[in-house]
Amino acid sequence: MERVEIIPGQRWVSDSEPEMGLGMILKVEHATVEILFPAAEEARCYARESAPLRRVIFKKGEVILTHEGEELVVNATKEASGLVIYLCDGGSEVPEAMLSDHMGFNKPQDRLFGAQVDENSVFRLRAEALYRQHQIRKSPLRGYVGGRTDLLPHQISIVDEVAKRLMPRVLLADEVGLGKTIEACMIMHRLHLTGRADRVLILLPEPLINQWFVELLRRFNMLFSIFDEERCASIQENDPEGNPFLDSQLVIASVDFLAYNEERAEQAREAGWDLLIVDEAHHLEWNRDEMSWEYALVESFAWIVNSLLLLTATPQQLGVVGHFARLRLLDPERFCDLDGFIEESEGYGEVARLVEKIEAGEAVEFSAFDGYSESVKALAAGGEAEQEALVESLVDSFGTGRVMFRNTRQNLDGFPERKAHLEPIAGEDYQEKLDWLVELIGQVGDEKVLLICHTKELVEELSEALLDRIQINIAHFHEDLSLNQRDRNAAYFAEAGGAQLLLCSEIGSEGRNFQFAHHLVLLDLPEDPELLEQRIGRLDRIGQTETINIHVPYLLDGPEEVWARWYHEGLGAFEQNVHGVTEVYHHVYDQLVEASESLDSDALDAVIAETQAKKLEVGEKLSEGYDRLLEINSHHPERAKKIIKEIAKMDKDPHFEDFIIRMLDQFGVEVEDLEDRNYLLKPGKITTDAFPDIPDEGMSVTFDRSVALSREELQFLSIDHPIVRACFDCMLGTELGNSAFGVWEAPGEKKILLESYFIVEALAPGELHVDRFLPATPIRVAVDHEGNDLSQDKALAQAKLRKGGVRKLLDKPVVKTTLLPKMLEQLEGIAVVELKGIVAKAKREMRKQLKGEIERLKRLAETNPMIGEEEVNALEEHRDALEEVIVQARLRPDAIRMIWKETALQ
Repeated sequence: MERVEIIPGQRWVSDSEPEMGLGMILKVEHATVEILFPAAEEARCYARESAPLRRVIFKKGEVILTHEGEELVVNATKEASGLVIYLCDGGSEVPEAMLSDHMGFNKPQDRLFGAQVDENSVFRLRAEALYRQHQIRKSPLRGYVGGRTDLLPHQISIVDEVAKRLMPRVLLADEVGLGKTIEACMIMHRLHLTGRADRVLILLPEPLINQWFVELLRRFNMLFSIFDEERCASIQENDPEGNPFLDSQLVIASVDFLAYNEERAEQAREAGWDLLIVDEAHHLEWNRDEMSWEYALVESFAWIVNSLLLLTATPQQLGVVGHFARLRLLDPERFCDLDGFIEESEGYGEVARLVEKIEAGEAVEFSAFDGYSESVKALAAGGEAEQEALVESLVDSFGTGRVMFRNTRQNLDGFPERKAHLEPIAGEDYQEKLDWLVELIGQVGDEKVLLICHTKELVEELSEALLDRIQINIAHFHEDLSLNQRDRNAAYFAEAGGAQLLLCSEIGSEGRNFQFAHHLVLLDLPEDPELLEQRIGRLDRIGQTETINIHVPYLLDGPEEVWARWYHEGLGAFEQNVHGVTEVYHHVYDQLVEASESLDSDALDAVIAETQAKKLEVGEKLSEGYDRLLEINSHHPERAKKIIKEIAKMDKDPHFEDFIIRMLDQFGVEVEDLEDRNYLLKPGKITTDAFPDIPDEGMSVTFDRSVALSREELQFLSIDHPIVRACFDCMLGTELGNSAFGVWEAPGEKKILLESYFIVEALAPGELHVDRFLPATPIRVAVDHEGNDLSQDKALAQAKLRKGGVRKLLDKPVVKTTLLPKMLEQLEGIAVVELKGIVAKAKREMRKQLKGEIERLKRLAETNPMIGEEEVNALEEHRDALEEVIVQARLRPDAIRMIWKETALQ
C-alpha cells in the first residue's frame, strides 16, 4: 500500500482487481486493513504491507460521478480528518464517501499528456495480456488446468458436473483409491479461482490435516492455514476482540478441535464461509434419537454455508441410516423422512432396467408408468438422437444422483491385481506370527512392506521384537505420535533408502496413500469389512503399478481362522471390492459371531455358503438399481474425453509458454532454459514487490504436465499457477505499458494517430460468476487527427514503430488542448458502439444457457422430489441478477498509444 495515512471512509482501488470498483476503508488494524467494495458486494481483509491497494483522489478538471448518477467537474479539493471533499461547479461539495462505487479511475491519457510513456514492446505485451486474460476468465477449464494431477475421465466427469452448479452440495463417494480427494480439490480450485469460493473451510480428522495441507500446496499451489487452539490464542493476543478465523481466507481445522470447543466453533461460524469440505464423513454419527458432537458441528455449518462437499469412500458403512444421515446434511428439507427414503430406494431397480433397455436400443413403453413426466415420455418416442437425453433425464429424475456421486472399480480400467496369501500358523500367540514375519521380510528383499494392526501397543511390541532379531529400518505410524512425526515417518517410508517396514495402528488405514508399496501385512483382522477395505485401500489406489500382495497370517483352530476364511472364501474381500458388503455383513453377522465362538467347522462352512449367496443377491440388486444409477450419473466418459482433450491442447500451447517467458522477463525474473519446456527461474532484479517470492537458489518449473507428475522438484506452470496469475496482476493492475508513443514511417501524408484499448467490465459479486458470459473484454480502437476510424486498418495494426520524442508534439498547444481531447472523445464513441454489441451478445449467451438449465430443473421437478420450487426460483433470480450486472457493464480506458506517422523516405 502507499505510504499515506489510512482512515476509515477513504476510497481506494485494488490494482489487482480493478473490476471490483471503488472500495471504502472499513477498519484499520496494526497489520491489516479491511475494505468494502460495494459494487462487487465484497469485503476483503489485507495485510497492510502487501495489499494491492491504491488511494483514489481526483484532480482539478476531472469528472466525478455521485451515488445519484450526477456527473460533476472537480474545481478543487479540501481535506477534513483525512477524508477528501470535492468542490464542484455551482458551489456543491461532494464528500468522497458519496462517490459512485462504479466509477472508473484509471486514465492512461493522464500519463500520455504528462509525456510518461513506456516502450512500444511493453504496450504490445500489455495488449496481449488483455486478450489472454479475457480468454482465461471466460474459459470453462479455469481451475481444472492448474492441478498437478493426471487427467482421469471418471474424476473430470464428476468435477465438471459439480463445479458448474450454482451452489454445489454433494457427497463424493468414490470407492477407496479412486481419487475423491483430487475431485474435491479440483472443484474447490475452480470455485475459488472464479470468485465463487473466496473463503474455504476444510474440516478433517486430525491425522489427515498435514496430508491435505501438503497436497493442496504441492498439487494446487494453494496455501491453507492450519487452525488449532494455539494459533487462535496467538492471533487473539494481538487482537483480543477480533475473530481469529477472519485472519485467513483458506482454513483447515480438525473436526474434534471445533466439535469440543463451542467458543471456537461459534467464532468459526461467525467468520462466514463460501465453501465447506468435510472428509471421512462416515465418522459423523447420527440416528433417529441422537447425534454425535462431530455431526452436530457439521450440521451447524451446513445450515449457513451455501456450498458443501462431503467425502467418504464408504457411504453405506453405517447402513441405510448412516447413509441417510449424510444426505440430510446436504439437503435437510429433501431428506427429512428416513422411512420415505428407504421406500423410495426400493424403486431404483425399475429405473435402472429402463436405462439398460434404452442403451441396448430396445423400445421402451412409458404409458404404464404414471410417475414419469410428459417430457420424459416424449423423449422416449424420439429416435437415436434423443437416446442420450432420455438416459440423462431418467438418471437426473430418480435416485440420489443430484447429491451423490460414486465411481466403482468394476466400471473403470487400469487397476492392479490383488493377490491374497493366507498363512495358517500353528500356535497360540504372536511369537509364531513374529517368526513368520521375519521370514517374509527376508523373502521380499528390499521391497517395502506396510503392516497394519489394531493397536499402537502391538506396533511398539513388534518393533522392539523385530529389531532384536534382524537389521531393518522401521518407521512407526500411530495415534500417540504428533502430526509432524507421522508425516516424517510416512516420508521416511516413501524414501528409496528409507524405512523398509512401516508399522501402523488402525489410524494408518484411513486417508494415507502408500501406493509405492506392494506388500500389505494384515497381522490381525478388523471385524468390519469396510475397515478391511480401508486398510487395503492404502495400497490399492490410482497410481499403483504392481500386483498387491496381501499377506494374512492367522492362528489355526481359533477365531482368527474363522474371520480369515470368511473374508476370503465367503466375501472374497482380500482380492476384490465387494459391493453391498455392509448389507451382506449384517445379514450373516449373528451366524458369523456364533461360528467364531463355537469354532464349529460345519457352522463356518454354513456361514460361508450363506455369505456367498447373499453377496450374489445384493450384487445383482445393486448393479441393476442403486449402484447402476449412480454409475451412469457419475461417469460420462465421452463428455470427459472432450474436456481432457481441450486441457491437453492448452497444456501444449507454445504461444502461451512464450508469452509467460516474455512476461517473466519484463518483471526482471531471470529465466534459464534447462531443457525442452523446463526452466530455472531466479529472482534477478524483480521490478515489483507485488511479485511472488522466488528463492535465491531459484525455482525449477515446467510447462509439461507429464514431466511435472514425474518430477516433484518442478513446479507446473499453467494458466492457474500463482506466478502466472501474478504476471497478469502486475501488468494489468498497474500503469505498466498503458501509455506509449511511436513513430511510424509509411507512405502518405503526415498524421497524428491515437490507438487505445478499452475494457468492458461488469461489476458483480463473485458468486454470480459473470466471467462465464462477460469477462473483462478488450476493445481496440484507433483514429487519426482528421477523425477517421482506423480500428480495422491492417497496416496500422501491423505497423513497426520506432522510438521518438513525444514532448515535441505535446508542447504544441493545439495538440494537447484541442486535437487530442477531440480524438479521445471519438475513440470513446467508437468503443461505446462496440460495448453495446458485446453486452447484447453476453446477455443472449447467458439467457440461452440459463434457459436450458431452468427448463431442465422444471422438467426434473415433475418427477424428482429432490428438486423444489425454491431451487428453480433461485436459478431464475440468478439469471435476473446476471442480466442486471451485464446490462450495466461499463467502459474503462486501459491503455493508449500516440503515433506520429511521417512520410517514409524513398
